[in-house]
Amino acid sequence: MVSPLAYVHPDAKIGKGVVIEPFATVGGDVEIGDGSWIASGAHLLDGSRIGANCKIFHGAVISGIPQDLKFNGEYTTVHIGDNTMVRECATVNRGTSAKQTTRVGKDCLLMAYTHVAHDCVVGDRCIMVNYSGIAGEVVLGDWAILGGGTVVHQFVEIGEHVITRGGSLVGKDIPPYVIAGREPLAYCGINAVGLRRRGFSNDKVNELQDIYRALFNQGMNYSVAIQYIEENFPVTEERDRIIEFVRNSKRGIIKGLLDD
Repeated sequence: MVSPLAYVHPDAKIGKGVVIEPFATVGGDVEIGDGSWIASGAHLLDGSRIGANCKIFHGAVISGIPQDLKFNGEYTTVHIGDNTMVRECATVNRGTSAKQTTRVGKDCLLMAYTHVAHDCVVGDRCIMVNYSGIAGEVVLGDWAILGGGTVVHQFVEIGEHVITRGGSLVGKDIPPYVIAGREPLAYCGINAVGLRRRGFSNDKVNELQDIYRALFNQGMNYSVAIQYIEENFPVTEERDRIIEFVRNSKRGIIKGLLDD
């Protein structure tokens, strides 16, 4: 299952049923899980940890050294979860001394020409659409979708179930369950379609809409709005997650459409 025309270092750890096509490169400090497929021209460099049943397409580069001038050759890695697909010419850089690793979760899709920089954490079932990219130490929550051409500033956190519109410039944190778009980036409503597809009830979607109306559309600053939400909405997992996210945001969250 390994082409004699591929370069596979003898120290690489290759699982059962792995296919490595001609002209792929696999370094010595590489692990590939069972059933994965490595296309012609893909490069798995030292530090790559590839899960089971992954597909790494032509021209993709996994575990290239960080594009960070502070990087000083320290030992770091990239971990890619099971069933994740990395399409043509996508790049996932390994970590730095900051966090030692870059992580992409299970069941993700990184489309062609996407970029995941050093020390990022990408959750499970995320999608990065063509030409989107995330800078160093960005966090994407589970089920997040970055529209085509979205670019994300370093240290930003994007919550679970978020979707950004194509071409978004993300310089602030985006709280969970929402759609973000426009320029400058703003709250554009609840990701209702995505949430319903994932089993959220209509009542739950309505609850989230009411919470975000209080946060963004009632003229309160965020600290006052969070206190209002705590006092006026029943305790639920989703309510508490929104409160936690806003309170812990280091870069500040995006604005609502009614804000100047």
